[in-house]
Amino acid sequence: MKLFSRSSSPRRALAHAATATQAGPTAHDPVVRPDPALAGLTGEWIIDPAHSRIGFSVRHAMVTTVRGSFAEFESRLYFDGSDPARSQAEVVMSTASVQTGVEQRDAHLMGRDFLDAAAYPRMSFRSTAVQLIGKDVYRMTGDLTIRATTRPVVLDLTYIGQVTDPFGYQRVGFDGTTTINRSEWGLTYSARLAEGGAMVSEKVRLQFDIAAIRTPPDEA
Repeated sequence: MKLFSRSSSPRRALAHAATATQAGPTAHDPVVRPDPALAGLTGEWIIDPAHSRIGFSVRHAMVTTVRGSFAEFESRLYFDGSDPARSQAEVVMSTASVQTGVEQRDAHLMGRDFLDAAAYPRMSFRSTAVQLIGKDVYRMTGDLTIRATTRPVVLDLTYIGQVTDPFGYQRVGFDGTTTINRSEWGLTYSARLAEGGAMVSEKVRLQFDIAAIRTPPDEA
């Protein structure tokens, strides 16, 4: 799957992202300037699935937390270190790849009560705007699509750093989180406990622990 196809230039998509409406600093907030050292990171990147985790956590039976992740996903990223507003991200996840460590629970999550993987094999996140809000902290607004329902979410991302690995690949790291109400995307499973509480919380925390590799120019 080519998320940014050659017939749809990333530069045109970036121009759209750059002009998207986003909240800027108020008159009482200091203007946050990008670190000049990040200018050299400007370019195309892809998420390294072997060293990244796209996951979630949700309260179960009111007293425990279940954690899971998606084992299969594809991505394209564009990071602009000089002008973060021009950055863009797109991630597509296979709903049938959900893993929580319990086979029966995974099957339930893939079923009609939740992701309905047979009818909706993919879920996605596509950014619409990016804003630098603090040192190494970015706010990415985007569209999250689950079960053919698309709603906006706001993802807070922290830049971890960059290295060149022993194989010569340039890598960057980001950690991001957001919390959603699952019923807004049609995940309306509502089993109740004897005490009256929900078996599965409405609130789901999404987690993006990202290690990205720079894409060589001939592959961008």
